[in-house]
Amino acid sequence: MTDPTGIDRPGTIRPDDNTSLPDARPGNWVDTHAPAQWRPYLRLARIERPIGSWLLLLPCWWSSALAASAAGLAPNLWHLMLFLVGAVAMRGAGTTYNDIVDRDLDAQVARTRNRPLPAGQVGTKQAVFFLLGLCVLGLAVLMQFNRETILLGFGSLAIVAAYPFAKRVTSMPQLVLGFAFAWGGLMGWSAIFGQLDAPAFLIYAAAIAWTVGYDTIYALQDIEDDSVVGIKSSARLFGARVREGVGACYALAALLLAGALATAQTGPAAWVGLALFVVHLAWQVKAIDPADGQLALRLFKSNREAGLLLFAGIAADALLRAA
Repeated sequence: MTDPTGIDRPGTIRPDDNTSLPDARPGNWVDTHAPAQWRPYLRLARIERPIGSWLLLLPCWWSSALAASAAGLAPNLWHLMLFLVGAVAMRGAGTTYNDIVDRDLDAQVARTRNRPLPAGQVGTKQAVFFLLGLCVLGLAVLMQFNRETILLGFGSLAIVAAYPFAKRVTSMPQLVLGFAFAWGGLMGWSAIFGQLDAPAFLIYAAAIAWTVGYDTIYALQDIEDDSVVGIKSSARLFGARVREGVGACYALAALLLAGALATAQTGPAAWVGLALFVVHLAWQVKAIDPADGQLALRLFKSNREAGLLLFAGIAADALLRAA
C-alpha cells in the first residue's frame, strides 16, 4: 500500500518489489519465483544467498566427521542433516536479528540500503515474529542432540546477540563473528562424544581464524561506506596490508587444523583434505585486490568450496577407518 505522496509507509510490504540485493546471484529463485509476499522474509533470512549458511554449517561438519574418525565410525548422517537444517534456521535468525539492530545503519550503506527493513518492505514487528519462528525451528533441531550439545547450543546465544554491536566498538567485529560462526566446531564433536576434547577446541579456534580471514575479504566491499558511516572492520584495520592480514588468519587456521587432525590421529585422507583446503586459501590470498569489490565477493563465496574440500577429506578418513 502506498501513500498519496508515493512514499511507502514504514513496515508496509510491497508485493511488487523485485529489488535484488547486490550480493545475491542474478536471477535467483527468490527474486524470480517466490511469492511476492514471501520475498522480504526470505531476504531477511538470506535464503537467496546461501553462502552464509554454508559457512556456519562447515565447522559443524568438520567437527562431526573428525569425531566420527576418532571414534572409528562412519560420519553420522543424521547429525549432518540436523546441522544442515539448524544452520539454515539459525543463520536466518542471526541475519534477521542483525537487520533489526542495524536497520538505520543499513540505510546509509549502498550495499545494504535495499534490505527489507531499511527499504520498508517489512516492519520491525513483523521481522521480530519471523525471528521468533526461526528460533523455534532451531530449538527443535537442537533438542535432537544429547544434553551436552544442547547446553552448548544455548551457550552460543550471548555471542550471537553481541555481534551486531561489535562493529560499533571494536575494529575487529570479524573476531566476534568468528566466535559465533565457529561454534559448530565444538558441537559436532560433543554430539558424538558428549564432551569436549582437544581436537574440538582446535577445530573451533581454526574456524575462528578462518572466519576472520574470509569476512575481512567480504568487508572490502563496504570499506568506503564504512569509513563514512563509522562502521569498524578488520578490512579497515588492516588497510593497505589486508593481503598480509588475511594471509596470517588463514595460516593460523591451517596450523590449528593440523593440530586437530594430529590430536585426533587421523589418516592420510584427512591430511589430503587439509592440503587442498590450504592451497585454496593461498589462492584467495594471492588473488585479493582491495579495490575490486566484485572480486572480493567471489573470493568470499569460494570458501564454501574450500571448506567442502576439507570436510570431504575428513569424512573419507572416517569412512576408511569404519570399513
